[in-house]
Formats: sequence, structure tokens, C-alpha cells
Amino acid sequence: MALPNCSLKVNRELLDPSFESYRLSLDSIPTYNVELDAAVAEVKLKDSQYTLDHVRAFGMYNYLHIDPWYEDSVYFVDSKGRVLNLTVTLDTALGKPCEMFRFESDPSSCEGEQLCASLSLTSATWATLSDGTGKLTLLRTSKRGESSHNKWEPVFSERLGEPFIIVHSLDHMLSHVHTIEVLLLRVQKDPSDTKGSGFSVSLEWITVDNSAGQGENEERKYGVRKRRMMKGKCVPHYAAVEPQGKGIIVASEKPFTFTEVDGLPLEEPPAEEMEVENSGTTKDDIRFKLTVDCLRVGVGDHAPLLDGQLFAPVDPEASTWTIKDDKSLEVSLQKRSEGPLWSEVVLGDRRGEYLMTDEQKSQLQQRLSYLTAEDLNPNPEKDKPPCNAQELEDCDMFPEDSSTLMRFDGATLKPTNVVSLGSNQFLFSVYIDPTEMPAFCLRHDVDALLWQPRPNQDNDIWEHISTFNALGYVQASKRDKKFATCAPNFSYSALCECLRRVFIYRQPTPVDTVLFNRKQGRQVGQVAKQQVANLDTNDPVLGFRATNERLFVLTANNLFVLKVNN
Repeated sequence: MALPNCSLKVNRELLDPSFESYRLSLDSIPTYNVELDAAVAEVKLKDSQYTLDHVRAFGMYNYLHIDPWYEDSVYFVDSKGRVLNLTVTLDTALGKPCEMFRFESDPSSCEGEQLCASLSLTSATWATLSDGTGKLTLLRTSKRGESSHNKWEPVFSERLGEPFIIVHSLDHMLSHVHTIEVLLLRVQKDPSDTKGSGFSVSLEWITVDNSAGQGENEERKYGVRKRRMMKGKCVPHYAAVEPQGKGIIVASEKPFTFTEVDGLPLEEPPAEEMEVENSGTTKDDIRFKLTVDCLRVGVGDHAPLLDGQLFAPVDPEASTWTIKDDKSLEVSLQKRSEGPLWSEVVLGDRRGEYLMTDEQKSQLQQRLSYLTAEDLNPNPEKDKPPCNAQELEDCDMFPEDSSTLMRFDGATLKPTNVVSLGSNQFLFSVYIDPTEMPAFCLRHDVDALLWQPRPNQDNDIWEHISTFNALGYVQASKRDKKFATCAPNFSYSALCECLRRVFIYRQPTPVDTVLFNRKQGRQVGQVAKQQVANLDTNDPVLGFRATNERLFVLTANNLFVLKVNN
């Protein structure tokens, strides 16, 4: 089945080509400090957790959880094994965080590997919780905004193998059966990975429901009904289950594929040999369709040999195919523009081998020869020093996996939509509407564009819903940046460094007084303000969340509340 020709379609009406820059505002941001009774349950990486994936998944974990259903309400887990909640109604009268749930045993006392505890607010009345040792707990929370001090009730708890963190969860009802979909992330040792880090990444999609015990007087018990495993070679930037559990969307630097269901490996159909049998095959038997970014090629009524979205755009008019020596089919694709070497022809299809010509090998060897010189740039005054960053060209770049955004069907577990993200750097994900999937923010040129997955739409299942001017450029200059987020109403975006500093970037607003741009000789009607807050702490930032009115910043011993909007 051919994958739809997908792309991220930018809404030009949401762009501001006349945006100049942010103006630093010296207006102070009211900041309130809640001292914690016990430290946050931070779990630091061990010596055995040394890869970049461990850092991304666990070292950069956001320990603070925002409640999308009830505004200005956040949750975290402390070192006493308590799930604590702070709900703000009046900034000047902040109370102490309230206990919602407590682990039966201290997770830190368990033997073996331990990760940080993770929480996912599944719906307005349910939550899922991991203790960091491999146990998943399902909690009935009641309506949290109306009864914020009611303790949460555990209705299901089960060990699910190696430790994990919860990436996403949601629930739905069908025929009086309550179903909860949970997405778990693990970084596991992989003995087969001899050339890489020795670790692989898995996403496990768990379905829990209360279909068991449906007798007249029987209590409906929750249990695991289905387990689906995905494998990849890197921690995904984004992973979430669609409403009703109809599919899953994953954004990652390297592709993910489903490998097993309920512990049984998925049987892959045997790969078609990409060869035309010498049995009287003529050009009339060849089925060939090529567009700018999709290719389908096959023979007769057989399954296509190649079918899907191309790694990069091509020029269909300049591309050709031919039957060579009456036994093989040769396809020549003309790139639309020069770019990096392709790591695959069709996205997600890892078959085939990359072969370099003798000329390419020679060029690459000459360009990298300085790496084996006995002296490091022995004569920098030469006409051409050994390495000049400005002289590096496309052939200097080794083939790499392209970042992709993929949608998998929940029934077939096959990809249905693929988008190559290319240079669109992933920045952050955020809940805009709790009834929809989390939105994600990507860099587009200098701007940052917010995209909302809408899988029910036949076309454009990723919709551009807002733009943060120049944020892509601004965030790249913040070397110590740890977290980024935005307000659900798009009124501001915010960055947080590892220690102390918070940067707020507001959307352009009309100015009260007339300003004049001397350089362009025109009046300025709007100004976008930038503000900086310095937190009174020496502890590293562990969590960072935004609401329409406030920013919440969590450190080991404090929870700071910044009043951004009135």
C-alpha cells in the first residue's frame, strides 16, 4: 500500500514576514515561591546509563505535570513516594502541595535498575502512574478540579517487565467497556547492536480495560488486554496514541517499527527480490508511477517492488527507468536540488545497499585526509588550510537517517502517513486541547510553528495552528536551555535554562504610544516583548510547565509560580 503524499502545509496567514525582533522589557514578573516539605524524587543517571538516549529520556525528564483539564494545577512526585498537587487560585495565598496518592513501598528501596517515577493524567477523572521500577498503576482520581483534596483510588496495578516511563495515555468507552491506552518508553541493552551504543529503544503500547467479569453481580476488573511493541534506535521526540486508540504518531530521528504483539514476533512478509525474472517480461509489464516525492514501481500484478515516499524531492521529467540486460530493472532518479546523500530511497524501507563511485570515494578521502595527518594543521598559513568549515560541501556529510513524523494504524500496525522533517528541528510538545493529542512545535527557518495532529482529517492530518516569531532562531542561541513550552492560548512562549533563568517571549501587541522606526522610516504599531526572570535558587530546574496565566518551575526543593498574564 502506498503511503499518502504527506507534507506539513504551512498556513501563510499565521506567518508575520514583517516581524523585526523582540524588545527587552524591564517589567518585573511577580514570582512566588513554595518551599517543599520533601525533595522531588529525582533519580540521577548511573554510570551504566551513559548514552545520549539515556540523557534525553531520563536526564532531561520533566518532573512537573500540568493538568490539561483543570487550569493552573500541577503535579509531581516527592522523595517520600507521594504524588503532590498544587492548584493556584490566588498567587499571594499559595498553600502547601496536597497529597493525592502515596506508593505502598518506597520505590528507591527496590533492588535493580530504577528510573524516575512518571505520571500521566489520562482524562478528567483518571491517571496512570509508574513507580520507576516497572510497575504500572491505574488511578481513579474523580473530578480533580471539583474535589482537589480527595485521595486517588488505585484500581489496577501490575508489573510489566523492565522499568519504563509513561509517555502518553488516554481513555475511551465502547459498549460500556472502559479502555485505557498507555504508551511506555524503555532504553534497553541490545546485544545485537555491536556497532552502535549497545542499547535500543522500545515503545510499548499497552491496552488496559475492564471487560473481564461482566456477570450480573461481578465487579468489573481491569486487566491488560493487549501489548504491542515498537523498536527503534533513538528516543523519540514525540509519541502519542490517537483518540479511541485508532493509531499512534511518532516523531524520531530514526524510524520505529512494530516488532511484536502480546509477546509474539510479527512475521514480516518475505522481501520481494528487486529483479525482473527473465520470463518474457517486457516494458508493458512494468508498473511505474513517479511524482515529485513518491515512487511506485512493480511488475505485472505482483506486489510493488518499491512503494512510498521518497527520501527527498526529485524531478520526474528528468528521471528514467529501463530494463537492463533483459533481467533487471534500473531506475534513475534526478534530485530536484543538491542535498545530503540519501540513506534510503523510500522512507522506512531499509533494503538495499549504498554504493559510492570511485570518484566519490576519492573526493571523500581527500577531504578527510587531514584527520590522519601526524600534525594538526602544521602550516595554517598555507593557501588552503586542512579544514575550513566554509568549504565543506554536501559530499562531506555521511548518510544519516532522516528525522521523520510517522502515523501508524492501530489495527494493521503499519505506517499510513510519513513526513520527512528534514531540517525542521523538534522543539517541544504541549497540550492545547485535552480532548486532542498533544501538539508539537517545530523550527521552520527562524520561526517556531505549532502543529496539532488531527488524524480524523482525511487530508493534512497535521494542522499548523500558531506561530512563535523568531523562536527557532532565539532558542538556538540558548546553549543552557533545558525546557521549552508555550501557553495553550499561544499568548507567549517560554524557555528555561538548566539553572535559574527563565525567558518569556510574548506575541506582538499594539503599543500605547507611537513608535518610529528610523531605519525603515515608518511607524511601528506592534511590539513583541521579551522578559527574563531569575529564580532565587541554586538548585537545577527539574520541571517546567505553562498555563495561560502562569509559569510553573520545579527545582529539587522549591516550586516557583511566575505570574505572566493577568
